[in-house]
Amino acid sequence: MSSTEKKSSAKKPTADYGAKDIQVLEGLDPVRKRPGMYIGSTGLAGLHHLIWEVVDNSVDEAMAGFCTRIDIIIQADGGCRVEDNGRGIPVDPYPSGPHKGKSAAEVVLTVLHAGGKFGGEGYKVSGGLHGVGVSVVNALSTKLLLEIDRDGDRYELEFVDGGKMKGKLQKTGSSPAKGRTTGTSVTFYPDPIIFAAEGTEFVARTVMERLQTMAFLNKDLEVVFSDERAEKVQKVVFQYKGGIVDFVKHLNASKEALFSKVAHFEVEDEEEGMQAAVAMQWNTGYYEGIHGYANGISTTEGGMHVEGFKTALTSVLNKYARDKGILKEKEENLLGEDIREGMTAIIAVKLREPQFEGQTKAKLGNVPMRSFVQKATNKALAEWLDENPAESNKVVKKAIAAAQARLAAKNARNAVRRKTALAGAGMPDKLKDCSSGSPAESELFIVEGDSAGGTAVDARDPRVQAILPIRGKILNVERSRLDKMLKNNEIQALITAIGGGVGDEFDASKARYHKIIALADADVDGSHIRTLLLTFFYRQMKPMVEAGYVYIAQPPLFSTEIGKEKIYLKDEVAKAAFLADKPNHKKEFQRLKGLGEMDWQELRSTTMDPMSRTLLQVTVEEAAIADDVMSVLMGDDVESRKNFIVTNARDVRNLDF
Repeated sequence: MSSTEKKSSAKKPTADYGAKDIQVLEGLDPVRKRPGMYIGSTGLAGLHHLIWEVVDNSVDEAMAGFCTRIDIIIQADGGCRVEDNGRGIPVDPYPSGPHKGKSAAEVVLTVLHAGGKFGGEGYKVSGGLHGVGVSVVNALSTKLLLEIDRDGDRYELEFVDGGKMKGKLQKTGSSPAKGRTTGTSVTFYPDPIIFAAEGTEFVARTVMERLQTMAFLNKDLEVVFSDERAEKVQKVVFQYKGGIVDFVKHLNASKEALFSKVAHFEVEDEEEGMQAAVAMQWNTGYYEGIHGYANGISTTEGGMHVEGFKTALTSVLNKYARDKGILKEKEENLLGEDIREGMTAIIAVKLREPQFEGQTKAKLGNVPMRSFVQKATNKALAEWLDENPAESNKVVKKAIAAAQARLAAKNARNAVRRKTALAGAGMPDKLKDCSSGSPAESELFIVEGDSAGGTAVDARDPRVQAILPIRGKILNVERSRLDKMLKNNEIQALITAIGGGVGDEFDASKARYHKIIALADADVDGSHIRTLLLTFFYRQMKPMVEAGYVYIAQPPLFSTEIGKEKIYLKDEVAKAAFLADKPNHKKEFQRLKGLGEMDWQELRSTTMDPMSRTLLQVTVEEAAIADDVMSVLMGDDVESRKNFIVTNARDVRNLDF
């Protein structure tokens, strides 16, 4: 994300305001006018949202029991093709209303809020949030080809220039797919004008992570991903006979499981149209990973299904611990957070009309789902604990250890507070604060090393830019409980300087800066320091990451000269692009070894000045994936870490947890 701002060139409104000024947007025009309203953004997240919209339709067919395979192909020419062996979009004429006589396929592709998800008998449950789906993809593409197989016949319909129909729906002959008489294929090419900010190149890793999650949530569904852009076509098949049980095992693969079994159950209330599937397993780590899904949609902010599960979990474990005499009469009940320490769980529900709440529509609001999941968990978990005494005993003992650590952390937290209060203003000695009292404009640069810190102090704007030097590599919080963390001087300095607290007490609204910027060298050591910092923020100050306050500075790795002008290049990729553009460049490239070796003018112009720097904003796209990535990068499993880095080296331009 670049921090450079552009001035608005909008015309000023006039006093003469009448009917002529009222604009009516027809058909798909509203989507092209305000794409962010429909796909969230016109950056990489919005670009990939186009794939999710098409794939969601195929997944709905799978949830309805009519589709067993979905293929997603990123084509060499920049297009994306999604095909399934579902029932195929209907091709018969629309029976009534303003669209009477048009083929159902045409209506679905050209009319917002048209589909089989609004009543009718098309789907009992569906994953789309707004029902705008594939028509939005059509609106934001330069070309879209729809191919439908129904009863062994192939039908085709083509659109160009943002949804303009190129002829009518045509029957082109028999279905060419072997052994498939029904299905739908959508091939689309994102419009480079709409996605000008970050381009139209799909990121393979982003697509694969989402597809793998979909395969986990739909037991036995075969999801095939192909990337035809490389010389050797990359092909990955996701299919899980264990469904969410396999999902839990996958998330715990980079951790040390407390025991090998996965507790799981499924329940259904046909009359109310509700289903719930739950799978859980504990590991020896200190962080909980509870991930909720409703109709295949990730509910990153939780909701009624997750609330019901947590309530039942706390109640059942305490009752079990008391009944077995592990928790004595005089001892206090275990808290939910004690029991959930080291837990990985998936709560996947399906329901007829999901209500999503929250800023990002990522919280399930259907109240009946809470008691439905709670009752089911109460019964099934109590039975599992009784049937698996060895595993149950380990869970309770881990929870008791967590409770003891929680009390120790509380004491350590109080000690940090007392130390802060005694120190007057309470800010760390090495913090060079800014003079502004407004968090919205204030920035905190976290710089590795005193020498780089000194250069950064000279390079900063003292009104809005604060500098906090940290010594060496901070504690790896992935392997430490909070009480140990709070004894670490560098961690203490970070907590005090940022000012929002730590752990479950952290309050992003109290953060003293709305830009927390990790500024480390552009080498391997610098990458390690950045990862340690991001792990700390994600695990102990997650609301700050979710609020978009965390950034990574992009110091250059190389410099060279053109005439008398010095040019800075961020990395090897930038250097290669520079040489491709200027093949006759003869001047040497100087490798910048560290921030401490740059003078303050260089550091300001390349990395700190808002008018010329580039910042990378850190976002949390999906909690389950973020949790897994953190465990892989910062856990004990060296092989998993090595595989992750090798696999994802190509996609480092995009940093999403």
